Amino acid sequence: MASSSKQLFQICGRAVLNSYSKAGFHCSPVAVQKLVPNECEGPSMKTEVPGPKSKELLKRLDEVTKNVGAVQYFVDFEKSLGNYLVDADGNVLLDAFTHIASIPIGYNHPAILDVVKDPANLAIFANRPALGMKPTGDYPDTLDRVLLTVAPKGLKRVQTMMCGACSNENAMKQAFLWYRQRERGGPATAEDIETCMLNKEPGCPPYSVLSFDGGFHGRTMACLSLTHSKYIQRLDLPTMDFPMAPFPILRYPLDQFTKENKAEEDRCLEQVLQIIQGRKASGKPVAALIVEPIQGEGGDNHASVNFFKQLQKICKETGTAFIVDEVQTGCLATGTFWAHESWNLEEPPDFVTFSKKMLTGGYYFKDEFAPDMGSRVFNTWMGDPPKLLQLEAVIKTIKKDNLEATVREASDVLIKGLEDLQAKYPSHLARARGAGTFIAIDGTSPATAAKVVNTARNKGLLIGLCGKETIRFRPALIFQKQHCNIALDILNKVMAEF
Repeated sequence: MASSSKQLFQICGRAVLNSYSKAGFHCSPVAVQKLVPNECEGPSMKTEVPGPKSKELLKRLDEVTKNVGAVQYFVDFEKSLGNYLVDADGNVLLDAFTHIASIPIGYNHPAILDVVKDPANLAIFANRPALGMKPTGDYPDTLDRVLLTVAPKGLKRVQTMMCGACSNENAMKQAFLWYRQRERGGPATAEDIETCMLNKEPGCPPYSVLSFDGGFHGRTMACLSLTHSKYIQRLDLPTMDFPMAPFPILRYPLDQFTKENKAEEDRCLEQVLQIIQGRKASGKPVAALIVEPIQGEGGDNHASVNFFKQLQKICKETGTAFIVDEVQTGCLATGTFWAHESWNLEEPPDFVTFSKKMLTGGYYFKDEFAPDMGSRVFNTWMGDPPKLLQLEAVIKTIKKDNLEATVREASDVLIKGLEDLQAKYPSHLARARGAGTFIAIDGTSPATAAKVVNTARNKGLLIGLCGKETIRFRPALIFQKQHCNIALDILNKVMAEF
């Protein structure tokens, strides 16, 4: 980190330390051991967000891309550090959203910078191989050393990809290949080969993947057919003939609605079975089912352990591949490295897809789902080796700094604080919920939720929206108790203005 960046954080730390101390938060470097040295003590705001520099940059970017409708502000990565993002206008914000849940151990973490600065890694950063054809000699060892050390229990095969959408896309592809090989019972026929080039059966069988209402699995064309969270993601685009089942909408507090929530989950499970059986009978079988452990984009919708166990049981009984999309929940976000670990399944899922905090895309899978020949699952890059080196640093940091304990402590503080806020402001907030630091609370209307997020941003806290009226938290794994307290204090000030 440049000396100018250190200076900035020392200055902004002194500027805000007194205000947080008065609020009862002990944020001094003496009281709390920071996981990232020289991290700022708290937010420091110079302008509204976006500020004048971001607005000017927005105009310039629009002249080039004509696609800036979702751009909120511009980032200064050189000055950002730890849990604090610095924008183009010099505003220092506590980031509890981390670029849509994709930054695992904060900005400019020393462990990541060491990987980038290591001369031994120079050739890997300078040259990008077509991994499906010409991987580097150390690639097998790298996969074994990095991805297989954190593989879900029982899964020993992994395929890297570029992003979450292409991870889900190719996991689906391998599921289709498995289903067809099993159904056909032998090699492709001449008719299969001829008709597949014409987009016709039997070469292109009418298989489908079952997804859930509120689910989000990416924006490639096949993944959009599985995505049911916001109309803007799908409007005007053709879709594949993929079915959708209802996902449980639980009532909170959970312990007060046990009977009602069980009935809701049973209703959804019955629909899943009916859809799979009905599609099979109609000659359009469901080859795979895909589900998120927590529906993130759809509104932070949770389900019980029993629900997921029953889903796997239905898949097993109907010969349907069971794909767990951990793109957003993977890498310790929910308090366990993989969210599905908490389900205690009798056997692992058939596929577990990942990206975001894992830095690289990809998926783990069972042996029986391996492609039957080369070029079946293929693209130019098939992943990004430098990201594996960075992920290795993340994994080592998780272990060295015991970040699992950090996540769980932060979870307790943040959820309890949100429950207190919803009790204090019941006409504006409801349904605080979460696992690990994968946490959310609802506004009582979409306008309320948007106002909370926008006002919090101008006070120095970055959080996000999802679903219709949900406010979501997606901090880095280094988000500590003091950061939770700062965030809660800002939210309390926001709500006091309603």
